[in-house]
Amino acid sequence: MENEEKLMTGEESLKVISAMINKTRMDLSQSIFHILFWGWLLLVCSLSEFILWKVTDWANVWYVWFFVIPGTFVSVIYGFVKGRKQRVYTYATSIYVWTWFAFLFASVVFFIVNADNYGSITKYMLLIVGIPTLISGTIIRFRPLIWGAASLWVLALVAHFGGETVSGLAMPVAMITGFLIPGYLLKRKGSHDTVQGA
Repeated sequence: MENEEKLMTGEESLKVISAMINKTRMDLSQSIFHILFWGWLLLVCSLSEFILWKVTDWANVWYVWFFVIPGTFVSVIYGFVKGRKQRVYTYATSIYVWTWFAFLFASVVFFIVNADNYGSITKYMLLIVGIPTLISGTIIRFRPLIWGAASLWVLALVAHFGGETVSGLAMPVAMITGFLIPGYLLKRKGSHDTVQGA
């Protein structure tokens, strides 16, 4: 039996190349929503905790973080609904989604493991959240988000070495530099609905 190789026409080659490029594209609208949603939610929670800590003698100021639980449901439901409407589920989207789910799982395990010793967890959360932020910035090729990840790590160091008051302000500042500024820059850039992934 003789092997027959079929030569592609120029048009067929272009279709194959286009199909491969489209598999690395990613819809920015979900990224923009999640970055801004979590930036604002965590900014409000962390700033509320800091203000309550400074102006009241309430021992459980950390209760404000319970707002993260419904926030997680909002985020997952939004992502699920938008994901179902998406016509193409690309490699970039898959990596992006599973990177953030890995962060969610790691955070849950972190809280279970440290259930007896919460203390100041800001430095640890900033350290952990910097990883998916960096990966997301790399996937969508958006330098402000990559720099935002770097700011999260710098502020984790500030939270560790800065004392109680400085540590209490590290998270709100981190949400501004790591999520909100890159999120609004991405929203402004997002006039193009998709970007080429890494």
